Amino acid sequence: MAEIGKVVSPGKLASNMQKRITRAQEKVMQKLGKADETKDMAFEEEVANFNKQLADGTKLQRDLKAYLVAVNTMHECSKRLHDCLADIYDPEWFGKEEVDSLVEDTDILWQDFHQKLTDNAVISMDTYLAQFPDIKARIAKRERKLVDFDSARHHFASIQKAKKKDEAKIAKPLALVEKAAPVWAQGIIAAHQIAQTNLSRNQAEEDLGRAQKVFEEINYELQEELPTLWNSRVGLYVNTFQSVAGLEEKFHRDMGKLNQNLSDIMTKLDEQRQVKKGVKGASTGTSEVATNHSLSESGTDINKSPSKSREAPPSPRPPRPTSCQEVKLENITVVLEETVVADINITTASQNEAPTVTNGSSDAELPPSVLYKVKVMHDYVATDKDELELKGGDIVYVIPFPNPDEQDDGWLMGVKESHWLQNKNLLAKGVFPENFTQKV
Repeated sequence: MAEIGKVVSPGKLASNMQKRITRAQEKVMQKLGKADETKDMAFEEEVANFNKQLADGTKLQRDLKAYLVAVNTMHECSKRLHDCLADIYDPEWFGKEEVDSLVEDTDILWQDFHQKLTDNAVISMDTYLAQFPDIKARIAKRERKLVDFDSARHHFASIQKAKKKDEAKIAKPLALVEKAAPVWAQGIIAAHQIAQTNLSRNQAEEDLGRAQKVFEEINYELQEELPTLWNSRVGLYVNTFQSVAGLEEKFHRDMGKLNQNLSDIMTKLDEQRQVKKGVKGASTGTSEVATNHSLSESGTDINKSPSKSREAPPSPRPPRPTSCQEVKLENITVVLEETVVADINITTASQNEAPTVTNGSSDAELPPSVLYKVKVMHDYVATDKDELELKGGDIVYVIPFPNPDEQDDGWLMGVKESHWLQNKNLLAKGVFPENFTQKV
């Protein structure tokens, strides 16, 4: 077909039309079995490989673009989700600046992943497939030139066959011609017929040579290119999927770090909330035990021991008794709950069952107002100025809260034993989580 905007002369147009008619006639004769067709099984196999390679490459290109669209969709969803978090995150909350930075870093990471997938996979695939249309067009051209070659070959063969017939006719001229023409003219007629036959034969032979040359040139080029193109698919698949796998691995590794940082910020925020909120449940339970103990010692409890005459101390939580008056919490609970043993002598029981502590020390060695002591089992990093910084193995003296209502669930107040031994005071007090320690 003529190119748009290119002027085609009437002669060229007629020539092209004649070629199409000749090719159509040749294909019909071949299909009817009246003309043989040139076959090249090796080339046909290479064409089949080419068509399969083109189909596989087109499918891979389509799926890569669909994957890229999915990545872009995930990016948009992730961006909206993190933007929402940044909008609802109060400025006074822990880690506000870190959250804003994580939101920005996450967006950048998605953009980088999308761009690198485009550059290293999709564009490479587009470049690879861009060579197929030209080769496909040349394969179609080779098929047309092969039909032209077969047509020229058959035409030349028919000319050769016609020449033999004409030569036979010239050797035996028709009786009518012999009678009509003088003897001297018969030689001229025979010479003219021979010249016409030779001219047609030479033209047919020239057309055959030209058609064969055009066909062989394009056929040779394709036989060189098609096997190379077929083998190139392995390298393309390797590079494409190595790129995708490597980019995915790096993306998920970096995204995992950002997600871990965000999770740590959320954990810290929750810890801050637990520290600041007032949970009354456990504090109320502890206060009840202390109140019952005080009531029992002051003589107002209905289950108090008749022999008990000590007045309760003025502190909201009773200070730890001296060595001659110390009473275990378990014994106090028994006194409160079991009225059948109301006459037990608490003082005698305390003297006979003095509790022991770690490192060979006893509760009798504790400073005044210290309830008991605990051993730190896990490190604890203070998150507020009123908290104690703890290391595993530290010993802490537990002291009562000045106001029991200020005690949060799961938190104790105390002073490090190291401070007491060095300064002999309980001024450096602070709160700490009870579940990080173990009573000794």
